[in-house]
Amino acid sequence: MFSWFKPNKQRAMIREDRKHLEARARRLLKGYLSADGPRKQRYYEVIAGAAAACEPDVSDPSLENVQLAQAAAEAALEVVKLREHQATAHKDQVGSLITDAYATIAIAYRRASAAYAGDEEMQQLGTAAVHLLTIATSYMSAQAEEVIQK
Repeated sequence: MFSWFKPNKQRAMIREDRKHLEARARRLLKGYLSADGPRKQRYYEVIAGAAAACEPDVSDPSLENVQLAQAAAEAALEVVKLREHQATAHKDQVGSLITDAYATIAIAYRRASAAYAGDEEMQQLGTAAVHLLTIATSYMSAQAEEVIQK
């Protein structure tokens, strides 16, 4: 009955993502692509840390993957907004990198929840963010296993 509200809700969400997340995620992805090996490790650490901080508490086993991805995206978006409001997002290079990482995580999880269906540009950005998130979490898992084995 109220399905005609959904497209407006989705468009509003995409507009908000463009306002708060898009430029930051693009900056992080461009920085990552131009980084050398040791700097890429820093990107992996900050991305994996932001992703871990946004993981929803899975106390409800009936939640679907899409709902979990939406919850993680919302958590990351709230961190970006909070950091922007507190003006910690621009204070220094590290603070900016952290805020950009949360923006990238939000876009990755939005893409995973199919929130960008119908917006090709955001889908492509989301796909790049998902790939970086996958690489970062895999890298950090491998690093943790190396430490355990030593």
